[in-house]
Amino acid sequence: MKEKIQLIAERIRELREISGLSASALAQELEIPLEVILQYESGTVDIPVGFLYKAAHKFGIELTALLTGENPRLHVYCVVRKDHGLSVERRKQYKYESLAFNFINKKAEPFVVKIDPEPESAPVEFNSHPGQEFNYVIDGTLKIIIDSHEVILNPGDSIYFDSACQHAMKAMNQTPVKMLAVVL
Repeated sequence: MKEKIQLIAERIRELREISGLSASALAQELEIPLEVILQYESGTVDIPVGFLYKAAHKFGIELTALLTGENPRLHVYCVVRKDHGLSVERRKQYKYESLAFNFINKKAEPFVVKIDPEPESAPVEFNSHPGQEFNYVIDGTLKIIIDSHEVILNPGDSIYFDSACQHAMKAMNQTPVKMLAVVL
């Protein structure tokens, strides 16, 4: 896992340098503190998917290329068999599985997301990224916080929201959550 983060960090730094941007310019453009950008580029901290999505968009590359170092190749259709998506484990409580990682010029990023329960007292981690997001709960009970609004979703419930707003998710009732997330 640490090795994957290091490789992604190197790609981010290289893309920034190739683009002729300083770390502070990238931080200002993505509205992220410079110290955080430097931590991400060092590979010493976990890099949230929201940031990876913003960086891929900023540099005009597919998220898959940033994650794997390889460009997607399919352009007519892409089949991903059960449990064979590209694993994107960016935070310990979230596990993402990309469902269209090998499709070129995607208009959306579909993921199966698994969220492990944490103690009630554990703080939630907020993130944001450009675009919109659709979440459909398959298993478990999910608390989603968007800005200051809290919504509880059960299996079969869905939510569509502006993902530029700060948002966080938490598995409830000490039960894991499995959901479909589509980032547009």
